[in-house]
Amino acid sequence: MVSKSQIKFIKNLQQKKYRAEHKLFVVEGIKTVKELVNANVKPYAIYTTSKTILENNTFKSELISEADLKKISALKTPNNILAVFYKPLAKKVKTNNWIVALDDVRDPGNLGTIIRLCDWFGITDLFCSGQTVDCYNPKTIQATMGSLARVNIVYGDLETFLKLTKMPVYGAFMDGKNVYKENFVEENGILVMGNEANGVSKTVEKLITKKISIPQFGNKTTESLNVATATAILLNEIRRG
Repeated sequence: MVSKSQIKFIKNLQQKKYRAEHKLFVVEGIKTVKELVNANVKPYAIYTTSKTILENNTFKSELISEADLKKISALKTPNNILAVFYKPLAKKVKTNNWIVALDDVRDPGNLGTIIRLCDWFGITDLFCSGQTVDCYNPKTIQATMGSLARVNIVYGDLETFLKLTKMPVYGAFMDGKNVYKENFVEENGILVMGNEANGVSKTVEKLITKKISIPQFGNKTTESLNVATATAILLNEIRRG
């Protein structure tokens, strides 16, 4: 049985301020839990309603009722496992590979998808501006499908980060150079993706060395692509070289 104080504590971790205060975050679903355990992210507590999970995994978990799981879950239809993990310490950003940088991306699902894309395309470091949505937001974690375990996510001042880099800085703009005509010969670089509504901010734009865009072939009434979709297309071109 999960105590009332435990239920309140875990429910509070759905909010960013409590995650920051306690340096903990909540994960739901066996795939993501396993991915994080295998990546040596330290668990604080793991709860499950499944005896099969309890008996057939190397990590320790506590068997609870479905009623109790529903009380601590953020999902309308809870999975059969919920875990609380300690936040891993962010590592220093490596400069021998491509880096994706986000300029105030606010949608949790977009961030989660971008984390998953970084994992797919072998981008080990993701730099997020201070106003970018929290990567430990429950909706973000769900969208990562476990990729959170393999991407180093760093939050900081994006302008300072770009000012200090010696790598080429590409930015996604509506009026940039056609990405299909760009030759990505560099072994490393930074790809900056902007806010869903406003794109790359004016202050960050000044630090971009190469503006690129995805040409539009369809109906001109479509204003722009979703930021996660655009990231997928641009990373594909970068890796194609």
